[in-house]
This record gives sequence, C-alpha cells and structure tokens, in this order.
Amino acid sequence: MKSISATFTILITTKDRIEDLKFTLVKIQHVLERNDVECIVCDDGSTDETSSFLQLNYPTIQLIRNAKSKGLIYSRNALLSLVTTPFAISIDDDLHFITPQPLELIANHFERNENCGLIGFRIFWDVKEPISTVSKEIPVRMQSFAGGAHVWRMSAWNAIPNYPAWFVFYGEEDFASYHLFKKSWEIHYLPEVLVHHRVDIKARKIHADYGLRLRRSLRSGWYLYFLFYPLQSIPRKMGYSLWMQFKLKVFKGDWKALQAIVLALFDVVKAIPKIIKSSNRLTKSEYQVYQKLEATKLYWKPKNEVDE
Repeated sequence: MKSISATFTILITTKDRIEDLKFTLVKIQHVLERNDVECIVCDDGSTDETSSFLQLNYPTIQLIRNAKSKGLIYSRNALLSLVTTPFAISIDDDLHFITPQPLELIANHFERNENCGLIGFRIFWDVKEPISTVSKEIPVRMQSFAGGAHVWRMSAWNAIPNYPAWFVFYGEEDFASYHLFKKSWEIHYLPEVLVHHRVDIKARKIHADYGLRLRRSLRSGWYLYFLFYPLQSIPRKMGYSLWMQFKLKVFKGDWKALQAIVLALFDVVKAIPKIIKSSNRLTKSEYQVYQKLEATKLYWKPKNEVDE
C-alpha cells in the first residue's frame, strides 16, 4: 500500500488473460509508480498463474482473488468496495492510456464540475494503436459510459446501489447511469484522455463465445427496460429491439443469433422477481430528459484512419 494521501485507485478485473494484463501493466507503469496512485487487481478465478505473477512482480498491487469465477460485475463490486481514495479508475486488462499524463486532466475536470460523478474516456478500439491521436471533440454530458474505461468520483458511487451482479456481464454501466441520473449526478465524456482498447471488434463475431455474448447483451438491455423505463414505453422498446435483431441477424441466416434471442427472453422471464425487487422507474418527464442527453461515447476513430 502507498501513501494515505493517495488520490486515485486503479481497478482491473482479469481472468485467464495474463499476457494482456502484463502488457497493460507495462504500459501504465508510469502511472502506477506515482505516490498518489494505488492499484487493486481482481483475479476472477484464473487458471493461468495470474495471481502468482502479480505477487512475484507487482508486490505493491493489492490482489484479491475469487477461487472460482464470480463474473465481471461481481468482481467490479468487490474492487469498488475496497477503494479508500476519492477517485477510482476502472480499466480493462487489455486497455491502457495513450494520453501521457491523464490523472491531472481527470482531477481538473472533477474540480471544475462538482456535479460530475463519473468520467468516460475517449476509446480507440483496435489491435494496433491509432495513426493519429488528434481530436477536436470537447467534453460533454452523456447518458452512460464504457465499463472498462472510466473513473468514479467515489462519493457518487457510494450514493447508488452496487452494480447488479445477477446481470453477470453487460449492462451494469447503464444500471448505474440511471441511478446516477435519479440522484442528479452527471456523467461526462472527457476526450482529452485517450485510451487504447486492444480488441479486434470484427473478429469477435467468429469467436466461440459470440452467441453467449449476444445473449447476455440482449438480456441486459431488456432487464434495463423493465427496471427503469416508464411502463407505457416498454412494449414499443421491446418490439423494436426484437425486430432489429431479426432484421439484421436472423433474416440474414445468423442462427446463433436466433438461439441467443430465445435464451435471452427466457432469462428475462426468470429474472422477474429480481426486476420487481430492484426497479427504480423513471417518471415520464425524467425519461424524456434522459433521452435528450448525448448518446454514450463508446468508439472513437481518427479522421485519417483508413478501413482495411
């Protein structure tokens, strides 16, 4: 552990991706070495010696380990429960900062914006770093945020319920965003802080877990409708969501998508008791205000980047 005057805690959840984690830790070493920074890593049941590697090579990092995998959302809750600093930066194990001095930019933005409870970063998604890092984007208030590239003002986190561990994967960001909105906290996009998410988006569809990812993505979106949307708007939203999945996937022969849709619908039915217990519905006027907020900034691409 470092100084009691630390300001930031970096949080990373990982499972069986030791090479990604090694690369990330090297890339953010200059941040980890700062006296005002702490770091906590959750090893979510890895079988690839992740914990041993961290204990041997990064003794100053606080390590927690789930003997059996508990899921991404459970792990993020566990990490946030251990934070004692004013701010907590959550990054994925395959993501690192490109901006050289991100912490000063983050601290300054929070200081200038007292109602800002969470900051989302500008994210470049690709295996290789961007050709150019230049952007003319400016900070803006937005609806939600990316789970693996953001920073919490901990007083805002402590004002809302924990992430819903029963979602397992996907959707926790929007769950938090609705609660923040109800509590009058704002979510801001800070494009000055650029991060590199080392993921091949196009290749994900051919991965073996494509169907599982789609199922979890769909059901989390549908959980959120029933938890937060005004009742009269739910049928229209559900109908549109289903139609788009059939139009863009099933009708084009994506049978894995059809299976994912059916299983996700069953998941929603099974989750009805949890939905009833956890609902915090927006009023019609709140819903209208929320919908007018800037859409969540998830993907950034430089103007001179050429598609291959």
